[in-house]
Amino acid sequence: MQWITLFQKETKENWHNKKWVWVPIVFTMITIMDPITNYYLPEIINMAGGLPDGTVFELPTLAPEEVIMMSIEQLSMFGVLIIALMSMGIIAAERNSGVTEIILVKPIRYRNYITAKWTTLLLLVWLSLFVGMFLSWYYTNLLFGDISFLMLLQIIFFYGLWLTFVLTVSVFFNTMFKIPGLVAACTILTVIFMSIINMIFGHKLTWFPNQLSAHIQELVITNTVSKELIGTSIITLSLTIIILFAAIVLFQRKEIF
Repeated sequence: MQWITLFQKETKENWHNKKWVWVPIVFTMITIMDPITNYYLPEIINMAGGLPDGTVFELPTLAPEEVIMMSIEQLSMFGVLIIALMSMGIIAAERNSGVTEIILVKPIRYRNYITAKWTTLLLLVWLSLFVGMFLSWYYTNLLFGDISFLMLLQIIFFYGLWLTFVLTVSVFFNTMFKIPGLVAACTILTVIFMSIINMIFGHKLTWFPNQLSAHIQELVITNTVSKELIGTSIITLSLTIIILFAAIVLFQRKEIF
């Protein structure tokens, strides 16, 4: 009952902050931008004044698999940024303002406090991911070619694991720092650092969390769930659980001592 009460509180607070509205809208804008822009690019060029006389400009024919992966690539850049910004003050701001101390005066378990906030944002991220990718899938099928709905669900499931990992990293830094801006910066820098490691050692670390996008691309092209994709998913999920547990332990120690 305690956890449900905290969860309802966080859900209502996110509704009052309009996160349940603007986050899905932003995710949708990110995911549908490339399919629509690439399809209507000739019309956009003509509206902008066209090309000089004699210029030959041929657009490559894009396969639907390439188009749907463009949406994933956009989320890999901007989706991570949105998650970091929308979650940077979920705990840090309350700790900085003293709200956390008021809440924890009551016999509230630390794990309930952390996991209720984490679950609320997790549902928001997955809802936004589903809405955005569903509309990207719709426009891809409409403008470029068919991709099965089952494939869409697989893409959402596996890529959702990566966004869940990013969100959990942000929650961890929320328990470490009281300044929301510092939380967002550390979350983004962590993702960047992991990307650098993946660029250097990616050929050896085939199960590294940053490899999920590459394995999803292979899934889309071959229509086969590879062992590497399954292994990477398990590693990503395991790291997420470990980081969430570490966040609870760190938060408890900071509040007690």
